[in-house]
Amino acid sequence: MWELHRARTATIAAGALIVAGAALAAGVKTQPVAVRFALVADGKEVGCGAPLANLGSGRLAGKLHEARLYVYGFELVDAKGKHTPIALTQNDWQYADVALLDFKDARGGNAACTPGNPAKNTTVVGAAPQGAYVGLAFSVGAPVESLVDGKPVFVNHSNVEAAPPPLDISGMAWNWQAGRRFVTIEVIPPAAVIKPDGSKSRTWMVHVGSTGCKGNPATGEIVACAHENRFPVVFDRFDPKTQRVELDLTTLFESSDISVDKGGAVGCMSALDDPDCPAVFRALGLNLADSAPGANDAGKPSRPGVSPIFSVGAAASKVAGGKQ
Repeated sequence: MWELHRARTATIAAGALIVAGAALAAGVKTQPVAVRFALVADGKEVGCGAPLANLGSGRLAGKLHEARLYVYGFELVDAKGKHTPIALTQNDWQYADVALLDFKDARGGNAACTPGNPAKNTTVVGAAPQGAYVGLAFSVGAPVESLVDGKPVFVNHSNVEAAPPPLDISGMAWNWQAGRRFVTIEVIPPAAVIKPDGSKSRTWMVHVGSTGCKGNPATGEIVACAHENRFPVVFDRFDPKTQRVELDLTTLFESSDISVDKGGAVGCMSALDDPDCPAVFRALGLNLADSAPGANDAGKPSRPGVSPIFSVGAAASKVAGGKQ
């Protein structure tokens, strides 16, 4: 299954839109698809302002400050392993084949999500040709480019101020060459984070994005990054009607001491020399550096299709395991 998904992933943004768009335009019968996501920690659904418990190697309490990520290239998988792209509904949270998930609420505060005060966006919606599907595949990140109205457009490395939503979020942007932050997760421990020089920070941060990037998109040049730091997630079994995708903060921070910063940026911001990043990248399922001399797999998945922080759970609040 993974080899087929990997072949598509190289051109996933363009390929998904071509295949799905052509099928829908040709009058093929379709079915609506809604892929629900949930943020969990310590075996419970969190998000909005819900309190966090047992985070990191110190098993600390905490508060969620930020939890946003870009996802793209959604596909349904049939029993034979064939992947069928989902054509995403175009709205303020979805553009081309990219969607932004945001697990915080609009009000802020310290309360858990409620029907009257939900998280901003936790569901990816679209349509796919009618069929019998048993699995799901998607990738975390923003692709280099996608097709819009049959034309390639830059996605990751594009002007935030001129980009359509949800690519226009300044809080998800890095510098011009680095493009977007793919993942922004920030937590507030019970006491200030202590830096090596003795100074303090309120939050411990995980910012994931491409690094080692060269090229100028303003001149039409495609930016190439030495460390892409995108990763696919594939579930052999997934039913969007009864299940959801869960992102587990307990797993993400399991081997990290969120009470201190070991050096570099506070927490992990994808730098190869940041001592806090190896543990975070292992949890994501990414190689921070080459797995062996000459492997040339830095910034690539360590086990393609598997990310320890993602699993399948029941659509209700009860956490359930899923096969990847």
